[in-house]
Amino acid sequence: QVQLVESGGGLVQPGGSLRLSCVASGFSLSSYALNWYRQTPGKERELVAAIARFGDNTIYADSVRGRFTISIDNAKNTAYLQMNNLKPEETAVKYCYVACKTRGEGTQVRVSL
Repeated sequence: QVQLVESGGGLVQPGGSLRLSCVASGFSLSSYALNWYRQTPGKERELVAAIARFGDNTIYADSVRGRFTISIDNAKNTAYLQMNNLKPEETAVKYCYVACKTRGEGTQVRVSL
């Protein structure tokens, strides 16, 4: 079964860090590009970060560049999004997506005092 399952979200104070995980099953992540999006109610989804097939290129939204890092552990078939210096406006559901395959249900990230 082709599936992506995210974890690692939660409540963190402004300036804090979280590492999100996205575990793939039913296919090999290394053969596909993967995107992390954030979604808030009433707004369109926003691309946060992306990693190319075989992990040889990454892109980031301007708002997160220098603070977020996307990576893939091929041995674990898992993608990660390391988020540092989080801001309250980044409160959102974060989900991973592989084109022509599937997307995860998402994990809630809340940045608040």
